[in-house]
Amino acid sequence: MKKLVIRLLAVVVIGAVLIQLAPYGRDHDNPPVINEPEWSSESDRALVARACFDCHSNETEWPWYSNIAPVSWWTQNHVDEGRDELNFSEWSWDYDELDEIAESVMEGEMPPGYYENGPRSPNLTSWEREQLIWALVNTFGYTENGRQDDD
Repeated sequence: MKKLVIRLLAVVVIGAVLIQLAPYGRDHDNPPVINEPEWSSESDRALVARACFDCHSNETEWPWYSNIAPVSWWTQNHVDEGRDELNFSEWSWDYDELDEIAESVMEGEMPPGYYENGPRSPNLTSWEREQLIWALVNTFGYTENGRQDDD
C-alpha cells in the first residue's frame, strides 16, 4: 500500500511539472490603452478600475499564480473572454448592450462570485457595490428604458 501511494504521488508530481510546459496561459501582455469612456468622475473611474479592470481592460494586473498551470489556463481564458465581451481600454460607444454594464452589477452577475471571493478580490463593501452601480449609471446613462440621452 505504501508503494502505491508513493507511485501515485510521483505520478501527480511529474504530471504537475509536465503541464507547466504547455505554452497557453502565459501570454500576459497588456496591449496599449486605445480609448476609454468619458468617465463621470475620476473617483467613478477608480472604483470601476478596482472592480472591473483586471478582466475588462488592457490594464490587467496578473497575479503570481497566473503563471502556474492549470490555473494559468483558466486565468488567461477568463481575461481573454472578459476583454472580448467588454474592454474599457478599447472603448467604443457602439456596444450593443450598453445598459447591461450597470445591470450586470445590479443583478449580482458582476463581479463574479469566484472573483469577489478570490485572492485578488476587490473586496467591495455593499456600499461600494452601490457606488459602483451609480458610477456605471452616471457614466453610461443607464435607465430602465435605455440610455438617458436617447430621448
